[in-house]
Amino acid sequence: MAMAPGVFNHMPRAAAHLAPFDRPGPPRPRPGAAPILRPCDSPPQRDFAAAAFSCSLGGGHIPSDGARLPAMTDPSDDTSLAEHGAEPRDLPQPPPLRISPQTSLFLDFDGTLVDIADRPDAVVVARQLPGLIEALSQRLDGRLALVSGRSLDALETLLGPLGVAMAGSHGGEFRPAAGGEVYPLADPLPGSIVEDLTGFALANGGLLVEPKPFSVAVHYRHHPHARDNLLARAEDLAAMHGLKMKHGKQVIELVMPGSDKGSAVARFMDLPQFSGTAPLFVGDDVTDEDAFRAVIRFGGNGILVGAMRPTAATWRLAGVAAVHDWLAAALEEKTKA
Repeated sequence: MAMAPGVFNHMPRAAAHLAPFDRPGPPRPRPGAAPILRPCDSPPQRDFAAAAFSCSLGGGHIPSDGARLPAMTDPSDDTSLAEHGAEPRDLPQPPPLRISPQTSLFLDFDGTLVDIADRPDAVVVARQLPGLIEALSQRLDGRLALVSGRSLDALETLLGPLGVAMAGSHGGEFRPAAGGEVYPLADPLPGSIVEDLTGFALANGGLLVEPKPFSVAVHYRHHPHARDNLLARAEDLAAMHGLKMKHGKQVIELVMPGSDKGSAVARFMDLPQFSGTAPLFVGDDVTDEDAFRAVIRFGGNGILVGAMRPTAATWRLAGVAAVHDWLAAALEEKTKA
C-alpha cells in the first residue's frame, strides 16, 4: 500500500538471522490474554539487601564500534524533557550491574541502546549490541526484556530475531518470552486518528508521521514552527477519543489506554521468572517515567540515560556508550567469577 508523503512505514523484518542462545521454553500465557497475530516521588532512601547490589540507595527526583545497521524519536528537544520546576540535582552513577537471581533488567531502545537519529529508520545499531543483549538475558535466566515505543516488528528489523522477551508500542504489544506469542495490552488505534494527523502533517510542511499498532507518533524536528499547533491538535484528538498524549524528544505521540511502559513492566513482574526480583529499568525519555515509577513499586530502581532532568530515576548514565559499557562490564565480571 502506497504511503502518503511524510508517513513513515516500518520496513519489513530484516532477513539477517542471529543464532539465539538455547533457552528454556516460554512461560504459559497469562490466563485470559488473547493472542494477536503478527507478521504484524522520589523513592524514599532505603536499604536494599538484594544480592544485585551492595550499597545503600539514594532517592530520585520527580518533577561502538563495528558495522552499522540502518531508531524512534528525534534528538535534543530539551524543553520537552524538563519544562516545569527548578533544575534538579544530578544523580549518581549506578553501582555495577550484578548477575544475580534477585536481578531483573528492562531496557528501553532509542536513546538508551542506540543514539537517537533524525528519522526512525536512520539509527545506527552497533554490531555487538544484539549479542550483548542475548548474552545478558541468558545469564539472567530470561529476566531481561526490551520495553520500547517501537513496534516489535520494527525492533526485530533493526536487531534481528532476538531471543529475549519484549514489549513494543509502549507496552501495547507484549511478548513474554523469546519466540512466544504476542499479546495486546491495549485496543488497536483507530485508523481515523492516523488519517487526521497525516492530513495535519501534510498541511504543516510535511511532518513525519509514524503509525504503530497501538499509537501514532508525529516527529517535528525539521518543522519546529509546527510544534504548538501540533500540540493543540494532539490534545484535541486525545480528549475526543480518550487517548493518552506523550511528548518526547521532538515527537508527540497519541497512544491507546493501557499502552504504557509502566503497565508492561508490571505485566512482566507478574511472570514466574521475574516475580520476586528487584527490577532495574534503563531509559532516557519522559515516556520512560511510567516504567521508572513501576519498578519502584516492585522494590527496584530506574536509571536515567543522558542529560539530567526531573525524573523518578535513582541513578544516571551519561549516554548510550555508558550504557553499553555498564552492561558489558556485568558479563565480564561474571566471566571472572
